[in-house]
Amino acid sequence: MKKETITIALTGNPNSGKTTIFNNLTGTRQHVGNWPGVTVEKKMGTVIHNGHRLQVVDLPGTYSLTAYSIEEIVARRFLVDSKPDVVVDIVDASNLERNLYLATQLIEMGVRLILALNMADVAQARGHEIDADSLGTLLGVPVVFTIGTKNQGMNELLDKVLEVVEDRDTVSRHIHISYGHELEKEIKKIQDVIWKDPSVGERFSTRWLGVKLLENDAAVQDRVRSFGEIGKETLAQAEASRERLAEFYKDDAEMVLTDQRYGFIGGALKEVLKVSAKSKLDLSRQVDLFLTNRILGFPVFIFFIWAMFQLTFTVGAYPMEWIDAAVTWFGAVVTALLPAGLLQDLLVNGIIAGVGSVIIFLPNILILFFCIAVFEDTGYLARAAFIMDRVM
Repeated sequence: MKKETITIALTGNPNSGKTTIFNNLTGTRQHVGNWPGVTVEKKMGTVIHNGHRLQVVDLPGTYSLTAYSIEEIVARRFLVDSKPDVVVDIVDASNLERNLYLATQLIEMGVRLILALNMADVAQARGHEIDADSLGTLLGVPVVFTIGTKNQGMNELLDKVLEVVEDRDTVSRHIHISYGHELEKEIKKIQDVIWKDPSVGERFSTRWLGVKLLENDAAVQDRVRSFGEIGKETLAQAEASRERLAEFYKDDAEMVLTDQRYGFIGGALKEVLKVSAKSKLDLSRQVDLFLTNRILGFPVFIFFIWAMFQLTFTVGAYPMEWIDAAVTWFGAVVTALLPAGLLQDLLVNGIIAGVGSVIIFLPNILILFFCIAVFEDTGYLARAAFIMDRVM
């Protein structure tokens, strides 16, 4: 039967061009609000393509679906509970290794997935040659090239959405990312417990639940706890599996799973990605090697923070003095014009002095936010978060 409305969820890493593609697809046919219960922006829009009405949902940008941030929780909750017809993962084609980590987690969830390799022009300029057909075959996911900034590949993307929804795509199939014998054995144990209640096994991907429980995911644990007796038995098995794996690997199961995912991604990229020799170490990568160095990264970070505050309070001191002098002068003028009394006190000591005491800090605030904007737009903020992650 032809569905009246097809729901498409757009997901992807921050700065992958996801919102640009959303705007290209929906144009002015979109509305913005907040997700229920959280102050995270919710964007939804509609598009008519080949006689089908498509509802496009722009999920918050995330690097993974591990519930560490409110954005990750919102994105995952929508994928699990709302069950969109198709999930389109917007991938920065010039940085496949980092971006495909989210794709591996979406594959584990068992969603109908399409990879949109965005910024294809940037990847090509950097000498990256991507075999999309081979990548799609390895992942069991159809792949489409897009250039969001030039509005290219949008029709091809929507055509592929319809093919996937109507089961006409020949590439789509569900694969299992192999985590090695020991991890697979423990995942299977958890799955076997969950399948004791078929109603649970039919509602959720038991493999995804098993993986998340091994990762000690608190949100998934709360969900499993609501399954009743089966939930308690599942959590007990997950705890026993985590302890066994920690003893076997001498590391947390979450870290081992992460390593295995990147191992899978690395193996796949060896098959599908060719990088010209001159582009293997571009300027951005060279800067990254310096800014995220485990030794040099910290003094560089401290220097930038010190420079930001020096700029804020040293340069900001001059306009602060000008504003203070202007407020004092204006107060003196009003004092001279008005007779002493309640009105003079209200205007001079209340309004003028009160507003002046606030706006005197405006230069500091403007400079501080300008510096933060520069850090964010140049990408340094993400690198600072990377080097500070373990400390924080």
